[in-house]
Amino acid sequence: MARKYIFVSGGVISGLGKGITTASIAFLLKASGFKVTPVKCENYLNIDAGVINPIEHGDPFLCEDGTEADMDIGTYEKFLNEDMSRVNFVTMGQIYKDVIDRERRFEYEGEDVEAIPHITNEIIRRINESSEKSNAEIIIVELGGTAGEYQNILYYEASRILTLKYPGNVVHVHVSYMPTPPHLGEPKTKPTQLSVRTLNSVGIQPDFIVGRSEKPMDKRRKERLALFCNLHTDDIISSPDATTVYEVPLQLHQQHFHTRLLTKLGMSHREPKVENWRKMVEQIKAKKTNSVTVAIVGKYFGTGEYQLRDSYAALFDALDHASWPNNVEVKTKWIDAGKMEKMGIEEMIGVVDGMIVPIGWGERGAEGMIRAASYARLKKIPFLGLCYGMQLAVVAFARDVLGWKDANTIENNPKTTHPVIHLMPAQEKFMKHRAYGGTMRLGSWEAIVNKGTLAWEAYEAHGGFIDRGKGLTSERHRHRYEFNDTYTKAFEDAGLVISARSVIEHLAEIIELPLKNHPFYLGTQGHPEYKSRPLRPHPLFLDFIKACKAHP
Repeated sequence: MARKYIFVSGGVISGLGKGITTASIAFLLKASGFKVTPVKCENYLNIDAGVINPIEHGDPFLCEDGTEADMDIGTYEKFLNEDMSRVNFVTMGQIYKDVIDRERRFEYEGEDVEAIPHITNEIIRRINESSEKSNAEIIIVELGGTAGEYQNILYYEASRILTLKYPGNVVHVHVSYMPTPPHLGEPKTKPTQLSVRTLNSVGIQPDFIVGRSEKPMDKRRKERLALFCNLHTDDIISSPDATTVYEVPLQLHQQHFHTRLLTKLGMSHREPKVENWRKMVEQIKAKKTNSVTVAIVGKYFGTGEYQLRDSYAALFDALDHASWPNNVEVKTKWIDAGKMEKMGIEEMIGVVDGMIVPIGWGERGAEGMIRAASYARLKKIPFLGLCYGMQLAVVAFARDVLGWKDANTIENNPKTTHPVIHLMPAQEKFMKHRAYGGTMRLGSWEAIVNKGTLAWEAYEAHGGFIDRGKGLTSERHRHRYEFNDTYTKAFEDAGLVISARSVIEHLAEIIELPLKNHPFYLGTQGHPEYKSRPLRPHPLFLDFIKACKAHP
């Protein structure tokens, strides 16, 4: 069977939900029995998302194979319940680098190397590579950015080339926005008309329009879009704001979007199995009997005069996933760690049922995070430290309990006399040569969890072990600094528990306090938030929320 391609583009504004639409299409086609694979094509010239400030482009998503990707890759994993990898994530930087490297190796045999066909050929090669690895029948390609940007024009050109080369095997879905100006009170179709006109100008006629709006699209709006955008009214799909993004596949299913897609691709229709997903959405939307407030003490919330959720997207998703089985509503309180360095900690934190100190880099805000870790330990507030949060919890314990007042991570104070968090020798070499991109401990790493610990109980209760007999589990990693084993005995004698160590190099992976001293105090060097799925919440988050629920 010939490969089938579905391209998903965006119009009018960014952050529209193009990734959610792509994931929802993939979900419906997979639920219909087809083998699918999604691919995200990013515009930037970075090789990956690893060195991008999370305030600039959101939380980089970490894959099992160590790929530092866009947040949409995480959305694909959550909707499909499948691991993504490097072949699902393409950047313009990767494309140009590979083409230029080939030119330097004389692989083009003296030919002029140009954007067309060499760049577009490389884009198409990478799109097809994702299908080859997964043996997918249908490739769903999300084109980054919005129609009309010069950065993504070559992705659109690749789409146009494939459409001409494989007629009947390529479908183009355009996700666009219909604003409802308050002074008018009706959704306006003109922005979408102009966006489609932009697509037409590069030789693409969309097969479908997915209209994002506050409320469901009415017949009048569908008729206007169909008339001016050269489509049938049945090919205008309504995608109104939803209570939860996990409701979107059901919205599309209700409009038989999957059926129309398959018809355009010349494929047989199969009714998707969505019952488990529907039950999950009902559980999400059901009124909760309890609520908990969790303080997130982070450093990447601000963007100008606005606050940004995307910097910790995977974390917020993991909290949501864990809240549903616990039948609680999770309210998050965002606390700027930088401000906590100067202000009263009790005043800033207030009354909360739990605290998380998440991922971070560098000295800014670190002292505020350390204060937060100390406060949660002393006040017996359920605490979860993630990567940097785990490291700074170790620093807090060293200062407060062991009395090493200058204890620190050498990331923030290379001259500390108690470097309780330090660099491994291999990482020192990378840092010396400013080799930052893709050089951390990345991807999935296995660890052995000790029985009788909080970590063991969580993995045991919620099916988190790869091999229960060995206590073997696996988490994704994205860091370069490690717990300094020189101080292990001093920490353990003072009551800190190292509850998991890596299979390779025997590195400390999880630290915690015993239940007799604290209801839930745990830090993990890994990133459980990246492995959480809506139908399979992560064990550590499930037990953290359970502890928050029990907090007086």
